[in-house]
Amino acid sequence: MKRIKIIIPFLFLSLVAFGQTITLKTSSVSIVEKTVKKGWGEWSEFVPAELLITIDAKKDRIVVNSPQIQVFTITSYGDKIETENDKIVPFDCVDNNGSKCKILAITRKKEGNRMQFYINYSEVKFVYNIYN
Repeated sequence: MKRIKIIIPFLFLSLVAFGQTITLKTSSVSIVEKTVKKGWGEWSEFVPAELLITIDAKKDRIVVNSPQIQVFTITSYGDKIETENDKIVPFDCVDNNGSKCKILAITRKKEGNRMQFYINYSEVKFVYNIYN
């Protein structure tokens, strides 16, 4: 089982790199908003959010199947970043309203390869926890 948890993040990175479609299932979401006085506020408590996120590199599109479907066009693929703690796959995107955002698929190496999916706008950020 430990071997599978190690393979999943590498498989994710490989699939995105080779233009495949992958589907991620979320378990919960947290939100933080930018404040006027002190920069970013505090992250909210995680709340249950079971939905699917599809990354389709062939169509340069990410779809978050929330109650209000969010469609992101990938405008550029960032270089994979690997640190001592994380593996990060960045995407520059534009949502279906024309707003720019950065999406990050992050694997937390020191947390049992736990995966998170960040959608970062200039005024608000969302983070989804991903099932293994």
